Amino acid sequence: MSQPTWLEITRGELPLVLSFPHTGTGIPDEVLPGIKDKELALRDTDWWVEQLYGFAAGMGATMVRSGISRTVIDLNRDPSGASLYPGQATTGLCPIETFDGLPLYKPGQEPDEIEIERRLKTYYQPYHDALAAEIERLRKKFGKVVLYDCHSIRSVVPRLFEGELPVFNIGTNSGASCDPALTAVVENACDASRFNRTTNGRFKGGWITRHYGQPATGVHAVQMELSHRGYMDEIESSTPKPFDPARAAEMQSALTRIFSDILAWI
Repeated sequence: MSQPTWLEITRGELPLVLSFPHTGTGIPDEVLPGIKDKELALRDTDWWVEQLYGFAAGMGATMVRSGISRTVIDLNRDPSGASLYPGQATTGLCPIETFDGLPLYKPGQEPDEIEIERRLKTYYQPYHDALAAEIERLRKKFGKVVLYDCHSIRSVVPRLFEGELPVFNIGTNSGASCDPALTAVVENACDASRFNRTTNGRFKGGWITRHYGQPATGVHAVQMELSHRGYMDEIESSTPKPFDPARAAEMQSALTRIFSDILAWI
């Protein structure tokens, strides 16, 4: 089977895999008619994260990215639809509202079970098949591999969390998804920058971190949720300013250190 056009894979030869499940802005023609407002549907995109981390390919990292919007299907959710944060506000496998609670679909146009199953088969499964294959390719070669799940979010989203989010939000499924020594490596690299951070705070890691992070088998997974203000201006409407390399340079320097230290640890 040929690789879907929306799926981007950049293969590196060092044991570091970067996942980009939420940077896509594509909304397929068969989904678009039911969407209430396309601009609103893209508001919760992890804006410019693929550009921010673009340097990592030159460090030998493998990158797996979806070009499909998280509004179509969230590749970082449990495929069963179970909540990753029971009792807390969140968005689902096929979100019907934004982070702020605004409806994404026209009345009566929300995806039903048949449509959700179609999106799982069409988008979710190919992404995870590709991600799993790249992880296994490098695990076989090196014995262990680090999966680094790349995300970003607005610094202030009252419906999801109180106050202002730290810039670096490290998630390791409360320590279950990677060796504690790796957590310390990432924390120390973050602390060497001027940006504040927390570990397993509001964001402990989504499905990708929890599912693939199996330290006993040599797969160590970390989610990094960056606050927008660390590398871009906060979004004032539904769409951001274009990616600004100068604005992002300090963050890229900090991320370069994180990856250098991760590779040294491996």
